[in-house]
Amino acid sequence: MIGLKRGIVKLSPYSPKWVQVYSKEKLQLEIAIGEQILNIQHIGSTAIPGMMAKPIIDIAVAVHDFKKAFKCVKPLKNLGYEYKGEFGIPNRHYFVKGSPRVFHLHMLEISSQEWKNHLFFRDFLLQHPDKAKKYAELKKLLAQRFSADRDAYTEGKASFIIEILQQIE
Repeated sequence: MIGLKRGIVKLSPYSPKWVQVYSKEKLQLEIAIGEQILNIQHIGSTAIPGMMAKPIIDIAVAVHDFKKAFKCVKPLKNLGYEYKGEFGIPNRHYFVKGSPRVFHLHMLEISSQEWKNHLFFRDFLLQHPDKAKKYAELKKLLAQRFSADRDAYTEGKASFIIEILQQIE
């Protein structure tokens, strides 16, 4: 299964198809805005084999300059993305795609701490299966408790994520 209605929290078992969906979308992004992309990464729980996740593919796109990246908005709209502005995170271009929602795209400067955080968190969980298991258990508990409140679900994960990110050297 891929995609989730807005505002709903429902976890799905890991699917290798998520990597395939990401790879196809990455190609479309490279065609549409490739000259702006410095790096593109599959992030979030769908990028971690074995991890339960909301079946929404998170994509991080690194750019050199936040302001110059505004030129990506129109080509991404042509791919079906909806531009949400910074959406609570300074210097991030945030896009969503699909109904039900299939993609979240986070466009960040490659030198930003937010870019580094996304990659560090994903890589840390890939390298520490014990922490990944704890994270999965937390997500499952929060999804049961907050099935219709995505903001509360996200907030419930915050302290765990911060604890991991504090290990960045």
